[in-house]
Amino acid sequence: MSSNTFGMLFRFSTFGESHGPAIGCVIDGVPPRLPLTEADFTPWMDKRKPGTSKYTTQRQEPDTVKILSGVFEGVTTGTSIGLLIENVDARSKDYGEIAEKFRPGHADYTYWKKYGIRDYRGGGRSSARETAMRVAAGVIARKVLAHRVGAGVTIRAALTQIGPHAIDRANWDWAEVDRNLFFSPDAKAAATWADYLDGVRKSGSSAGAIVEVVAEGLPAGLGAPIYGKLDADIASALMSINAVKGVEIGAGFAAAALSGEDNADEMRMGKDGQVEFLSNKAGGILGGISTGQPIVARMAIKPTSSILSQRKTVDIHGHDTEIVTKGRHDPCVGIRGVPVAEAMLAIVLADHVLRHAAQCG
Repeated sequence: MSSNTFGMLFRFSTFGESHGPAIGCVIDGVPPRLPLTEADFTPWMDKRKPGTSKYTTQRQEPDTVKILSGVFEGVTTGTSIGLLIENVDARSKDYGEIAEKFRPGHADYTYWKKYGIRDYRGGGRSSARETAMRVAAGVIARKVLAHRVGAGVTIRAALTQIGPHAIDRANWDWAEVDRNLFFSPDAKAAATWADYLDGVRKSGSSAGAIVEVVAEGLPAGLGAPIYGKLDADIASALMSINAVKGVEIGAGFAAAALSGEDNADEMRMGKDGQVEFLSNKAGGILGGISTGQPIVARMAIKPTSSILSQRKTVDIHGHDTEIVTKGRHDPCVGIRGVPVAEAMLAIVLADHVLRHAAQCG
């Protein structure tokens, strides 16, 4: 089991390394006759691609998606869809000095222990470069959701914290997310982050972040007990993203400090005959099944492991040594985690929409 595949009915497998000739994915389970062109990928890939500001890695990758299969005359055929992105700006020589050293906090050591070999060029398969294909798969997942549920489905993510600096939720404005370099819903927080990351970047260090992702317009009933819970699959999807060390749904860990009364999402019948909830501590999911409320999840992303500060480590020969990681790295990888979180949530929801239809019609 190489574990490069995610999903049940909407299912995708990725391949490729950070400094290999290309990265790609194969997607199965896409219904036929959905409109799809290479241009559909561009706005979503542009949100994630490197080199867009001084606060991300300066690697220059256009991340142009090529459709290799599964599309004919501008629509999906129902067969597997193959996608490819060529790597055009890899600089493997930057990693020559760490070929035999393990970066603290990175996957170098664990890959070595598991496989007895590792691709040290940019981390190889453990690099966040792989997430470009998740964003590409997420584009198709959004089309499945629009086809099966309707155009009213929205999936949006925002950065809510960088390092110790969190947003003021009273200032939340979704429109602001697209107006700053940090995908921040709070303009004041974005200004604070700019100053903070300038210092982090100049010192050669890095910072962690929290991303919040919200899906709206989904029906009640998605997900299944006991081992097909929607929130469990969302947690798995977000936790699989590089550098993510924590995931919570709804109130999450804060629910532990609430009383039963405060945590209960009380209900009333609405004027349209539909159940209305008076709060959303559950994050739109109860018993692993969607309630029809907004689905809310957050993920905590650790600081980038590749930093210029000298750190203690060991090498493949079992010797104590020190390491400084040169090259081009994100001072805060959480910034580019925003579109990846959106994509992974879209993929889980598309999968569950298809699974629900398969069981319940």
